[in-house]
This record gives sequence, structure tokens and C-alpha cells, in this order.
Amino acid sequence: MAASSLSFTGALPTPAVSYSERIAAGVALVAVAPGLLAVMGAVRAMSGRAPLVAHLRVGQFGRPLWVFKVRTMWDGAGGGQGWIEYLRDPALPLTKAGRDPRVTSSFAAFCRRHSIDELPQLFHVAAGTMRWVGPRPMTRVELDEHYGAAQAELLSVPPGLTGLWQVLGRNRLTYEQRRRLDLLLVRRFGWRLCVQVLARTVKEVLLPRYAW
Repeated sequence: MAASSLSFTGALPTPAVSYSERIAAGVALVAVAPGLLAVMGAVRAMSGRAPLVAHLRVGQFGRPLWVFKVRTMWDGAGGGQGWIEYLRDPALPLTKAGRDPRVTSSFAAFCRRHSIDELPQLFHVAAGTMRWVGPRPMTRVELDEHYGAAQAELLSVPPGLTGLWQVLGRNRLTYEQRRRLDLLLVRRFGWRLCVQVLARTVKEVLLPRYAW
């Protein structure tokens, strides 16, 4: 991995999301709202289900966090009501070695590959429960199984929209590699590193290499 090309100098992370981050997220959310609403409308029409799903994840200090995403998986049964479906224990594959067979729509696959399905999480940054850069929020099962004693350190900071492992390999990385990069991000957090991660995130979103 090309971690050596990133700058890991900087202060320790602050315990709360800054107002500048929240304002920037609010502006970004307004900017993408027309396109996001169009995507949600298309998903609603194709799936017959609520276009947003909320996955239960673990937030800062172990607090429950309902993470919003655009729906990218449906079975064609339809019948969903409202705009958000809450999934307390979403099924997660142990590995992501290729395209997820549960994603049956090419439109949904495109949204996942370019992280369009993650755009609703700008709301969480604007609300102060997530930040732009930080460890991605995970399920309790993932934390217990793959992070062990490192959970406390990981959960001492707000989760983020993007982080180190999202720009240094993404889905091709093992959980052990993700854990090391998440902890490195927590321990070496600083504004220079954040800028570099965000810049690389833009590149990975536009020209995804390891997203599926």
C-alpha cells in the first residue's frame, strides 16, 4: 500500500465535529440535493421500496448511529412504504472479493461503485454525528469480531465519510489491514492528512479501482 506517500503529522483528533465541517457538509448536501432526489426517485420506481435505508452502526463512544444510504439492493417484491427503511441487523458479507450478487440492478451497481449511495451521510456530518474524515462506522458484530480491544480507541473519535482504507485499497483489503489503517488514522489525525484523504477520495469516486 502507498501509505508512505501520505502525511501523518498533525495533532490528535478533537472529540467533536467542528462547525466548519458541519457547515461545509450542509452546503454540500444542498448542492447535491437535486441529483440525490433524482437518484432516490429512480430507486423508488425500480424497486417499489423505500429509496433510503438506515443501517444500525456504532458511533462515537459506542452510541447507536443510524447511517443513511441510498438503497442498492432489492428483490423485486416491492411493497415498501415511506422513504426510509430501518435495518437493525443488516446482513454483511464476510469478504468483498467481487460484485455483490445481491445488487441486481446495473444502476444500483453504478451508484455503489461511485459512492453515490453514500451521499445521504452528508446529513450526519451536518448534524455533528460524523465528520468528513475518520474511521467508517461499523456494526457491533464487525467491531467485536475484527477490532477486539482496539474498539475503545477507535470509538473515541467521530466516524467519518471516508478514511485511510477507503483510499488505500478499499474493498480489496482484509479486516486486519483495515483495522491497522483505522488506528493509524486515529493516532495521526491532522488537517494535512485530512486534505490528502479527501483529495484521494475524489479521485477514487470519479475513477474507482477497488469499489464494487
